[in-house]
Amino acid sequence: MEQRLSVITICVENLAQSREFYTELGWQPAGDTEKDGVVFFQLNGVVFSLYPHKSFEKEIGQNLNKGNGSVVLAYNGRTKEEVDSVLAKAKAAGGKILKKAADTFWGGYSGHFTDPDNNIWEVAHNPFWKIDGDGNISVKGE
Repeated sequence: MEQRLSVITICVENLAQSREFYTELGWQPAGDTEKDGVVFFQLNGVVFSLYPHKSFEKEIGQNLNKGNGSVVLAYNGRTKEEVDSVLAKAKAAGGKILKKAADTFWGGYSGHFTDPDNNIWEVAHNPFWKIDGDGNISVKGE
């Protein structure tokens, strides 16, 4: 298996509400995918999808534990100001701020919010990592 991710899917209770939340953050759905019961967002090198809990439970034949906390999604911004802007957009879109952005012990700046299904997001600026013009990040800072 190659060291990469192709799709990140989060299970949601209300597909329309979740689509609206991410659209208000500035993301654009990839085509008219909601008719298929899933919403896709094309990111740089990976697809992010929203899929109803009930549909996934039917697909795998098992009930899910709803709620989150053990997986954290992250968005890295180029500046502290971008971190503050993303957190403000998340709040305005109906997200809950878990932790206001602040300087971190590791030399960066970060805060956290949840989406309508309590999926946790970190929004951070790491001055040691480079983000290229396409939004790709490198942990090596190259």
